[in-house]
Amino acid sequence: MSYSFTEKKRIRKSFAKRESVQEVPYLLAMQLESYKAFLQVDTSKDERKNTGLESAFSSVFPIESHSGNARLDFVSYQLGAAPFDVKECQQRGLTYAAPIRVKVRLTIMDKEASKPTVKEVKEQEVYMGELPLMTDN
Repeated sequence: MSYSFTEKKRIRKSFAKRESVQEVPYLLAMQLESYKAFLQVDTSKDERKNTGLESAFSSVFPIESHSGNARLDFVSYQLGAAPFDVKECQQRGLTYAAPIRVKVRLTIMDKEASKPTVKEVKEQEVYMGELPLMTDN
């Protein structure tokens, strides 16, 4: 199939009053920064600020029983590695996600004593589910 001269070389005429076009900023930068601040993955457990996911857990905990015998406190959370990479998740039709484990402390109180005292303290890591991750682009 042969093309004419004008089809091979299209001439573009600009009727704009301004010649310069403003550069389009990287629009995903704000979302990526916000998600990074939400997860605080790069900071250690001790240095995390009370924002984002840390704040969400802190607002729910401590959970106390109705009788006051037990209390569940939030200690920290850990985001595991994603089991599959981005391309493999796309091929399998899966969500690109990582497991989230939360370390909680269960405090059992002895209310039968004259003064409420701590009877037992257990600390354990609990699997909370999968947290969807953002890709780089």
